[in-house]
Amino acid sequence: MTFSHDPVEEVARALAASGLLLRGGFSLGEDEAAPAGLSGAPARSILLIGQAGPAPWPHFQRWRERQARDIANPLDSWSREVIGAVAKEFGARAVSPSDRPYLPFQQWAMRAEGLKPSPLGILMHPTYGLWHAYRGALLFENGLGLAEPHAAIHLCDTCVAKPCLKSCPVDAYSGQGFAHEICLGHVRGPHGATCRTAGCLDRNACPYGTNYRYPADVQAFHMAAFAGL
Repeated sequence: MTFSHDPVEEVARALAASGLLLRGGFSLGEDEAAPAGLSGAPARSILLIGQAGPAPWPHFQRWRERQARDIANPLDSWSREVIGAVAKEFGARAVSPSDRPYLPFQQWAMRAEGLKPSPLGILMHPTYGLWHAYRGALLFENGLGLAEPHAAIHLCDTCVAKPCLKSCPVDAYSGQGFAHEICLGHVRGPHGATCRTAGCLDRNACPYGTNYRYPADVQAFHMAAFAGL
């Protein structure tokens, strides 16, 4: 693919039409293990794609209105469609966090933006806080001249109170990790109405990135997907 301008800017512009963001990227050295690109040759550059706040939501909702109501994993399907179209435009291979076998998206994201995990496992962003997500990646078989990202400020290191570990009524997050079954049982149960309608209480307790917090209907959508409701 020959770009008329800066390839990163061109990809970012194409994604913006659907409310998605280019979330950084990096180049792979010849001695690094690399996933296959579009032709099957090793990828040499990876661009991460995601969102900050609820920007994609109106685009997703308009798309969803045209789909069968019982479509499985609608947000994943929308993301694949949008990112796949951008990949086709720029001669890249599109991949998703839900692809099997799983690709190391968490490690890619940490490398692409220099982020570290919060106590909840979600990567902490210095601007977006916990209100962001990764929806896919573009794999290019040619180098894009990407500089290695610098480490970002990790806000969790400056947070003494850690309200994200004190707000869940069933203490789903602890030093032992995420108690998935306990959380799931609570969200599905008679006392989980607030979580179902307003989202994870621990996540909402985080004081950072609140300008990007997902609205209640977006959080309810994600919680329903998590709980299988």
